[in-house]
Amino acid sequence: MSGDGRNRTALQLVGVVVVMGALAWAAVPAYNLFCRVTGFGGTTARAEGPASEILDRTITIKFDASIERGMPWEFRPKQPEMTVRIGETGLAFYEAYNPTDRVIAGTASYNVAPYSAGGYFTKIECFCFTEQVLQPHQRVEMPVTFYVDPEIVEDEEARYAQHITLSYTFHETELPEEQAALPPATATELN
Repeated sequence: MSGDGRNRTALQLVGVVVVMGALAWAAVPAYNLFCRVTGFGGTTARAEGPASEILDRTITIKFDASIERGMPWEFRPKQPEMTVRIGETGLAFYEAYNPTDRVIAGTASYNVAPYSAGGYFTKIECFCFTEQVLQPHQRVEMPVTFYVDPEIVEDEEARYAQHITLSYTFHETELPEEQAALPPATATELN
């Protein structure tokens, strides 16, 4: 093989590595966007306010939390579950803690199980809608306000769900420029 052939092969391999790296970097945001648009994977709905109707039927909401491998935060739900009436607005809290000596930014991806109920689990406000930045040793409580859409009782697959599990996974993200430029400061911990 001539020198030109080896150079061309090397450049092609470098191009493949760059493309694969870019795809890996964009995988989490692209997956989240895909799920929000299609409802795939139990992705939730979003609303500006509470449901217009509250039913007498109740459903149990279970809360789950995890972190991406290498994400140094501690992350957990404040309560393992709650029971709400279908259509009733619920408020749950998750807790995140940055045990390191550096500022860390993170975003949460989420899903709902069973998948058939995902489109009926409706978030009004959620920490997952924006990036979260924790200072060194900062502990925060992050709320999620939600309801289960009363239309769930009309769905052939979802109507028999006795519980819904809301799962979040935090992923470390690049710090915004204005945060990265600030000197580290220890924030007050929650009691």
